[in-house]
Amino acid sequence: MLNFLKILATPEFFFSIIRISAPILFATLAAIVVEKAGFANIGLEGLMMFSALSGSLVSYYAGSWFWGFLAALATGVLMSLLMGFFAFKLKTDIILVGIAVNMMGSGGTLFLCKVITNLTEGKAMASTTGLITKSLCIPDITIPLVNKIPFLGAVLSGHNLLTYLAFLFVLLTSIMLYKTSLGLNIRAVGENANAASSVGVSVLRIKYIAMAFSGLMSGFGGAFMSMAYAQGWSQDMVSGRGFIALAAQAMGGGECLGGMLSALVFGFAQALGIKFSAVGLDSNLASPIPYAVTIIGLVVFAVVRNNRIKKQHSAAALAKSAEK
Repeated sequence: MLNFLKILATPEFFFSIIRISAPILFATLAAIVVEKAGFANIGLEGLMMFSALSGSLVSYYAGSWFWGFLAALATGVLMSLLMGFFAFKLKTDIILVGIAVNMMGSGGTLFLCKVITNLTEGKAMASTTGLITKSLCIPDITIPLVNKIPFLGAVLSGHNLLTYLAFLFVLLTSIMLYKTSLGLNIRAVGENANAASSVGVSVLRIKYIAMAFSGLMSGFGGAFMSMAYAQGWSQDMVSGRGFIALAAQAMGGGECLGGMLSALVFGFAQALGIKFSAVGLDSNLASPIPYAVTIIGLVVFAVVRNNRIKKQHSAAALAKSAEK
């Protein structure tokens, strides 16, 4: 046991936590903004899958990671706006729209990959993971001076560009939500759409903006998966990170900082599962660890929230009785 703890207390393990948390964090920010706008986007998994595929394919055929990266972002935004069209214009239940996108994200991406690359199913599954070379992946960044710090330098420096952007977007998203008129409008629509509309806020426009932001963050997450986490695309490579992000959003109380901390918890759980597998634990026992932590985290969150609500109700009742 002591030897295993020594393995965990290494820069490499903490480095992997941050790395694994990045795509979850992108999707968590996507979930937070749409929740602030008063609805849920459960199609994050599918959006990330489509973005991952388009990013790797465009990067491969264009010979540039930059164009693949832009393609991943564009795919996420366009598909989220299409989801918004079905939900807001055609009045389709947005939960059903999200389920449809997630289902297409699994089988639909494999079909598109086979059509575009002209590979048979077996070859597609074997080849797409190595579709792009290291030179076509989004680059890693070494931070000068920081990389010289013992232990901490090995944890914080050398991450992919998108990893740093994920944590930067936590700050930028929080500023957008609480320091700008757009953020005020998003929160107003989420709290009371009729009241927001009565003062001249275009509810439909704000919902589309929230969906576009959600798609943009999903595009970042998808690009990370196929152009940073792995060198290319493979079926179901997102592996439930979109659903884990929804749990992180709930555990974080719908706030950026709380969502970031929750994403790090899930990143820790996934890194722990990988480390357990590396030291010889049966993969059937190690692989469910992140999902078990998700369930436990949601239970703890629900208990804490219910206790907080009960205390608020008790305080309100005492205040009313004191007035009488």
